[in-house]
Amino acid sequence: MKLGVFTVLFSDKNLDEMLDHVSAKGIEAVELGTGGYPGDAHCNVEELLGDEKKRSEFMEKISSRGMIVSALSCHANPLHPQKKIAEEADALFDKTVQLANLLKVPVVNTFSGCPGDHENAKYPNWPVAPWPNDYQEILKWQWEEKIIPYWREKAQFAEKHDVKIGLELHGGFSVHTPANLLRLREACGPAIGANLDPSHMWWQGIDPVESIKILGRENAIHHFHAKDTIIDQPNMNRNGLTDMTSYSYMQNRSWYFRTVGFGHDTKVWADIISALRLYGYDYVVSIEHEDGLMSIDEGFTKAIQNLMPVMVKESVGDMWWT
Repeated sequence: MKLGVFTVLFSDKNLDEMLDHVSAKGIEAVELGTGGYPGDAHCNVEELLGDEKKRSEFMEKISSRGMIVSALSCHANPLHPQKKIAEEADALFDKTVQLANLLKVPVVNTFSGCPGDHENAKYPNWPVAPWPNDYQEILKWQWEEKIIPYWREKAQFAEKHDVKIGLELHGGFSVHTPANLLRLREACGPAIGANLDPSHMWWQGIDPVESIKILGRENAIHHFHAKDTIIDQPNMNRNGLTDMTSYSYMQNRSWYFRTVGFGHDTKVWADIISALRLYGYDYVVSIEHEDGLMSIDEGFTKAIQNLMPVMVKESVGDMWWT
């Protein structure tokens, strides 16, 4: 396994500055944003798609520092009911897949998106309750008319370009649990998998280790984010897990993101890493920093310090003791 970072947290640095900074910390892989919510500070899709020489120079900067690109990430909402927003996300996804193919990057990460509740809707509708029955009707329409048709086409497109799709299981989007992911994968094929982030499992009440087992049995984990979450139980009792309190009001939130080790201890993270290996994931653990209590550098550094001791770097080979 390799330790990586989602480089969006260093968007204030240019590519060379960012690569020097993270490589000096012992990082072995970078996950690069190509637009959408993450921005494209370190990976200009249009520029790289149109120039083979620039692509070669781009990859040389990364490989010369002993690193790989674990994924290109274009998190957005390609199913947004507002046509302009959806079309921009869709075009970005296609270009990101094409670039990943040219750069030989195996995974493109994004969100599943979330449609509205009818053809003329203006905003996404995220049903989270089975009753009143209106929500079941909305959910059925979304999956049958929007989600499956769109991702079936995109899965075929990705397969054609020898790229896997890592959908981040994130609240507010249609695919946000292992069950959602496997439903879409069954309908669209194995190009669809998870960019699994345990922080979003915890706040939904899902044990990340169990989510790894559920998805790992189906070989459905394509990429992995390392981010932590803390549950504030008194606020959870008051607000519930679908807490709409702004992230900036951390004292009043039911849950909020922490850097690795500050929501759950080393043993929990050791169990997560071990479960990944047990179920066949031997790729990159990509640090994502969204901790409102720590600076970027402090949170990033502490995540590395807490992950390094539990990373599994070598496969066992033969079980020599039997």
